[in-house]
Amino acid sequence: MAGAIPMETSAGRPPHRPMRADARRNHARLLDAARASFAEHGTDASLEDIARQAGVGIGTLYRHFPNRHALMNAVFQDALRSLLDRSRELAAADRPCAALMEWLGAIVTHAGAYQGLSRALMSASRDATSALAPCHLPLREAGAGLLRRAQESGAVRADVSIDDLLQLTNAIALAAEQSPHDPELADRLLRLTLRGLT
Repeated sequence: MAGAIPMETSAGRPPHRPMRADARRNHARLLDAARASFAEHGTDASLEDIARQAGVGIGTLYRHFPNRHALMNAVFQDALRSLLDRSRELAAADRPCAALMEWLGAIVTHAGAYQGLSRALMSASRDATSALAPCHLPLREAGAGLLRRAQESGAVRADVSIDDLLQLTNAIALAAEQSPHDPELADRLLRLTLRGLT
């Protein structure tokens, strides 16, 4: 993918201390350049190229984002908010299992938007110190609530864990990424996952 959604701050800068106007502009330009570059080249895109597209030096990029995962975390905040909002909308759905599967499908769609994101999220799920943990942890909490409702309704086995489901979801996104000629693959794998949950 725990608490509240982490807000973007310049790395190393206390959250309460506002950035200067030029630093804010550089931060925004870096995020815009990273979004475009990740979408075109995947999350392994050159950080030097991102800095160049933003009109700043690589040192400026690293002052704002000390590593690739920190930049990825900042880039994906809008998508994270959308996924968390959707989990809240689905929390009262009449069919908890269908709600859970719809939300997992939204994660697959999100992860598939950027080549390499699913692999990075799988790695972050095992590393609490990763700069991507602020993306994974809120997703884990949101998914746990949806899973709990599905289990309480009797639609999902009690031994299924949210960690296993998120790993499966990211694995499905990774498989779909590796098979662009088969656009239905992710849906088929999600349906297979659903059969294994009951």
